Order: sequence, then C-alpha cells, then structure tokens
Amino acid sequence: MRRARVFYGWWVVLASGFALLIGPVPVLVFSFGVFLKPLATEFHATRGATSLALTLHNTIAGFGIAFAGRLVDRFGPRRVILPAMIMTGLILLSSYLCSASIWQLYAFFLAAGLFGSGVAPVSFATVVSHWFDRRRGLALGLMLLGMGLGAVIMPSVAERLIEGFGWRFAYAAIGTAMLLVAVPVTGALLKDDPEQMGLVPDGASRAATLPALTRDNPGCSLREALHARTFWLLLCAFVLVSASVHACFTHIAAILTDRGSSVQAAALASSLFGGGVLIGRAASGYLLDRFFAPRVAAVIFGCAAAGVALLGTTTSQPLAFIAALLIGLGWGTEGDVKAYLISRYFGLRSFGAIFGFTFAAFVLAGGLGAYLMGAVFDAKRSYGFGLTLACIGVSLSAALIMLLGPYRYRIGTPVEARPDFEMLSSESQYPQAQPE
Repeated sequence: MRRARVFYGWWVVLASGFALLIGPVPVLVFSFGVFLKPLATEFHATRGATSLALTLHNTIAGFGIAFAGRLVDRFGPRRVILPAMIMTGLILLSSYLCSASIWQLYAFFLAAGLFGSGVAPVSFATVVSHWFDRRRGLALGLMLLGMGLGAVIMPSVAERLIEGFGWRFAYAAIGTAMLLVAVPVTGALLKDDPEQMGLVPDGASRAATLPALTRDNPGCSLREALHARTFWLLLCAFVLVSASVHACFTHIAAILTDRGSSVQAAALASSLFGGGVLIGRAASGYLLDRFFAPRVAAVIFGCAAAGVALLGTTTSQPLAFIAALLIGLGWGTEGDVKAYLISRYFGLRSFGAIFGFTFAAFVLAGGLGAYLMGAVFDAKRSYGFGLTLACIGVSLSAALIMLLGPYRYRIGTPVEARPDFEMLSSESQYPQAQPE
C-alpha cells in the first residue's frame, strides 16, 4: 500500500489539541481568575466562598475523571469524548439560568465538572499514547499545546466578553463555540487507535513493530499500580504541584489588582501564565523523548517554585508578569510529563484508569489549593502566607520526582523482555534500563 505523506496520528494530535483548546479547562479553570471578582460581586460572596465553586468543580471532576478513565479503557475514547463534549457545551449555555443565589453557581460548576471530566486530557492522552511510541513525548506535548493556547487566549477573551456583555454571556459564547466547532472537528478526525486504519504506532513498518506494539500492549492494572512505590511518589509530586500552582493562578488577577494593577494588566498576567503553560507543553514534549523525564520535570518545577517566590515578594508589575510566566511553566509541564511517566512505568494496558486516578488527584488537589488560598486571604487579608506554602509545595514536588527509578516500559521493548509487575514491589529489581 502507498503510505500517506503525513502519518494520520498527527491528525489525531491536531484534533485532540483543538478539542482541548475549546474545552472546559481553559474557560472554567484557566479563566477563573478573571471571573472571580465579577462572580463575587454578582453573588455578594467573599473570595473564599466564590473560589469554593472551583473547588466543587474540581472535586466532582476528580471523581468523574477517574471513572471516565475506566470508561475509556473499556469502550474507547471516542465514545466517551463526544457525548461529554456536547453535554459540557449545553451546560455552559445554561449560565443564563443562574440567578443571584450562590448555590446555583455551585450547581453550575458541579455539572460542568461532572460532564467535562470526559473531555479532560486523560481521554485524549489515551488516544495519542496508542498512536505513538518513539515520539510519544512530542505527540503528548503538541496535543497539550491546545490547552496551553487556551490558557493564553481564554482569559483575555473572557475578560473582554465580561466587560462588554457580562459573565453569563462569556460562558455561553464559549459553550456555543464548543458545540458548533469543536464537536464536528473532533468527530471527523479522532480515531481511537492506529489498528482501526490498518496502521501501527509512529507510522513505522508493521513488520518491525507489530510484535511489540499492539492494542493489547502489556502493562499493569490500577490495582497493581496502587501497590507500587513509584506510583505514590509520582502521585504525591503532582498533587503538591497542582495544589500550589492552582492556588497561585486562581488568585493571580486578584493579587495584582489588590496591588494597584488594572484589570487589563491582571488579565495580561493570566495570559502570560498561559504563555508559560504553552512553553512548558512544547519544551517538555520535545525533551521527554531525549532526556530522562523526571529530570526534565524537576528542572521545570524548580522554575515554577522560583516564580511563586517572586510573586510573593515583588511589588513590580513587570516582575509579577515574569512570575506568572514561570508558574505557568510548572503547570505546562505536568500534563504531558504525567501521561508520559505513566506509560513508561505502568504500560498501556490500563493507561486510562491509572492516568484517570492520578489526574483526579491532581484536579482535587488543585481545587483544594484554590480554596485554601482564598480562605487564607479572608483570614489574614493578605496572600503572603498562602504564597509561601505554595512555594514550599512546588519545591517538594521537584524533589520527589527525582526519586523515581528507571523506566519499566522503554521504547520498543519486546513483550517477552518485560518483567512481571510484581517485581515493582522491590526497587532493587527494576530492570536496569538507562534513561532515554
């Protein structure tokens, strides 16, 4: 057969990235900072009470993502993604039904979190991981560039829509774009795995790759992963970075306006945070295929810790912009690094369930961090103590990620050469693989 000039897996990456760009995370999470004060004013609530909406969203999304990961493993990503995307768009349109009662705001965010969990990076990362092996890091990074672009674009777009038409219109407009643009594009291009099109991962020769890379790739179950020390090290590292970075980003607009910056400058800082996410996605995706992933993550988490420290100590607006960029690097790295590490340490057998579990913990920690930052401000009328805790959290995550052992599922490792999972219970019995 004549081979296509462009491997179809890259179209899958493009469709996944576009769906993440016009998805619930950029509008509900990345843009929450510019919605915070308008929502607090609308519902006559404190910042802590208003931030609780995001905490509730992340809580229900955390449980939903863990469940969605299992559904993806069982039924395939496409059957989960498309219905979830349609429901999320309809929920965003329902923002006009929210009255001045704050419980309705909570219900709105809970519903969006429940159905948006099916459109989380877990579902798309499962697809992309099946389409790529040797270039998996790059593919995951490019896919998550879509979310990074959303983090750059959505805060400024939302700020203008809020200023001109109100926060309800802002949510409804993005929900309409999701239904009319993202759903058709995703439905047309997304394919669950290369076998559906008679292809193999990376577009390589079938004869060279079929013995090692099939849809039945070996790996461990979620139950087995939960007994591995490596899993808990990875989980703790990403929980700490999530709580810390979410706390900073959710309140960065309020932090800057409290210091005298304009609303436009605060929105720009949110967009610069998104720029850091964008750079982190692209850089880490490129580096993961060339260097040991825990070292890549540790370096970038260190940059994020420096950004949090700078945000807590500087009164200069330009330095605050630099801080936002550095913090964004930490958030931009976690997504593809987490997916990549899970595929290399635990295989693809139950990738959706394992990634869903870790991503759920990441989301729950992020919601808790956002709420605690608001609660600290309400108690002390200052963000100083909260930013100090966030800096410590990111620093600890950088240290923990360096304790991971060598990869268990290296690129192209034959099935018969891979040890049983029980060997993971003893760190001394890890296969002596060198970092890629």
